Order: sequence, then structure tokens, then C-alpha cells
Amino acid sequence: MVPISPSAARRSPPHILTLVALVSLSTLSMNVFLPSLPAMAEYFSADYTLIQLSVGLYLAMNAVLQLFVGPISDRYGRRPVILTGLVLFLLATLGCLWAPTIEIFLTFRMAQAAIVVGMVLSRAIVRDLYAQDKAASMLGWVTMGMSVVPMIGPFFGGLLQDAFGWHANFWLMFVGGVALLALTYTDVGETAPMTGGSFRDQVRQYPELLTSPRFWGYCLASAFASGAFFAYLGGAPYVGTVVFGMNPATLGMFLGAPALGYFIGNAISGGFSQRLGVDRMVLFGAVVQVSGLSLLAVLILLGFTSEYVFFGFMTFVGLGNGMVIPNATAGMLSVRPHLAGTASGLGGAMMIGGGAALSAVAGWLLGFGGGALPLVVLMVGSGASAVVAIALTIRRNRRMAIG
Repeated sequence: MVPISPSAARRSPPHILTLVALVSLSTLSMNVFLPSLPAMAEYFSADYTLIQLSVGLYLAMNAVLQLFVGPISDRYGRRPVILTGLVLFLLATLGCLWAPTIEIFLTFRMAQAAIVVGMVLSRAIVRDLYAQDKAASMLGWVTMGMSVVPMIGPFFGGLLQDAFGWHANFWLMFVGGVALLALTYTDVGETAPMTGGSFRDQVRQYPELLTSPRFWGYCLASAFASGAFFAYLGGAPYVGTVVFGMNPATLGMFLGAPALGYFIGNAISGGFSQRLGVDRMVLFGAVVQVSGLSLLAVLILLGFTSEYVFFGFMTFVGLGNGMVIPNATAGMLSVRPHLAGTASGLGGAMMIGGGAALSAVAGWLLGFGGGALPLVVLMVGSGASAVVAIALTIRRNRRMAIG
């Protein structure tokens, strides 16, 4: 890694693969067990809508924690916050494995959201070390874990479900957490230019970000683009199981479709963000996403409703997010570089919080019937909102440049 200043050179940047691993475990805990949701509902004698809250509640708690993770890491450093989050994640995972009732399981499932420190602070570490456009390029590689893991996670989760039951997915998370704790302890040095002051002082800096239209623009573009994916997480297991009658292993393989697109989008970000700039990359990614989803809606209305059509077009969701998320993240973190950790947490909270809401709405809409169409329409609306958000941000940036 190339530091951006002499002060950065004196820090201890981790290997990029360590940051990829941190993001990967955060993503794995989000989706590896999705093929097990119907079996888990049967195990706990619960309705699907209730067990589906293991996605929505997890995302909601994830969003709340991000409000605190960023400011705390700006105050005390990235390293101790990451290590603490990993320990809490391991304890919560054991609780999920032990849980005798759905209520206790959901409680520990929410506690598993402590792993969000990996996703939030890996981004902040990159911004600690790089300028905006270079950071966007590096974030494209760091967040590669958000593409590879969703691609293979549900597939292996489905295999584990068929072979050993749903508990095996949580044992996989636990073993991964132990390995990552050891790796983080030995490799992750401190990179934060710690600001000093109390936690209250850090929170008081929120208005500096929240009064910035540019910060809001990048956050909303990221939130709405990723919102399409989170709606998919909430509704796709139901569509695959109920609408298309897929078994867990097959469903797990198909659920990774957006990740294939995300992998390509991340590679495009890694190769072109520094050359084209973050604004163009976000706009292009948002347009690609909503175009693919709109075409899917048209095909469904025309009667093309197979699982191959539905999941095949979900690659556009990942492709768009692969370009939008790293570039929008670099943009929001660069509005106030001295508040990179706070911006990462606050922006991530907006993204995941919106995702939690859309995940719950997706599950609710599918309960009314209509096959996969209600889910796709919801995703189109979210993607179109991302296009509007970045278009307005680009317009403001041009006005500022002229002024």
C-alpha cells in the first residue's frame, strides 16, 4: 500500500487480504444461512415471516451499530474496535447455536451484527491511507469479499443444510470468526489519525456531515442501489422455494447470482475509478442496475417467469452495486476526510437501515401473491431512486466547481 502522507507512512497498514477477509466474514454472516430459512422455520415451529426477521432484524441492528462504530474508532482507533467486535460476534454465534426458541435465536442473531466492525472499519482504513479516487479504486478490491462470498456462501450453505442441518452454517461462521480474530490480532496495525476528545465530542460532529448535501447524495445513491440487493435478500429465498419449488442446495447456488455481477462491477471499479472519477462510476452503475431490473419486470409481465430468468437478471443488481458502492463510499468518506470513520459508520447505517426496511417490505409484499413481480417492482423503484440521487449530486458538484 502507498501512504498518502508522511504521517500515514508511520502507521501500520494491514495486508489488503486481511481487509478482504474482514469484509468477507461480515458478508458471510448475512447470507450463508439463507437456504436454511424454510428448515429453520420448521425447526422452531415458526412462520416464514417470523424466521425471515433473522435477516431484517440483523440488518437493523447492523445499521444501529454503525452509528457508534465509526465515532468510537475515530476516538480509540480501528484495531481495538475490530478485535472487540469479533469477540462479541463469536459469543453471539454460540448463542444462536444454543438457542432453544425462536425468540432467543433472534436475540442472539441481532447480537451477531457486531461483525459489522469488519465492513465499516476496513473501508475507513483504506480512506486513512489513500486520497479519494485512489481510495475508490482500492475499495473496489477490498470489497471483493462482498462479491465472492455471496457467490459461494449460499451455495455451501445449501450443501451444509442438506448434509448436516442449519446449525452447520453457524458453526461455519464461528470457525471463520476464530480464524479472523487470530489474523486481525497479528496483522492489523493502527491507521486512524485519532482525533481525541470524548465519544460525545465525536457524535457532535455528525451535523458537519449531515448538513452536507454532497454527503447525503453519495449516501442515498449507495443506500438505494444496495437497497435493491437487500430487498432481494428478504424475498429471493421465498421466491426460489415457494414460486419455483427449488431445493436448498439448488437455491443456494442460484442465490449467488448477484455476486457474479458484483465481482465484475468491483473489477471495473478497481480498474477505472481513478481514471473516470467516482461520480461517473456511481451514475453508470446505478443506470446499469435499474435498466436490467426494468427489463426483468417487462419479461415477467410477458410471461417469462422461470428461475433462470429471475436469478439470471439479478446479476445486474450486483453489477450495478459493484460500481456504485465503492465509489459512493469513497465520495462520502472524502466530504470530510478527518471524519472518515464517522462518515463510514453513518453512511453505512443509512445504507443498511434502508436495506433492513426494504428486506421486511419484500417479505410482506410477497405474502400477497403475484409471484416474483412485487419483489422486482420494489427493486426497480429502489434502483431508480439511486439514479436520481447521484444525478442531483453530480449537478451540485458541477455548480460548486463553477462557483
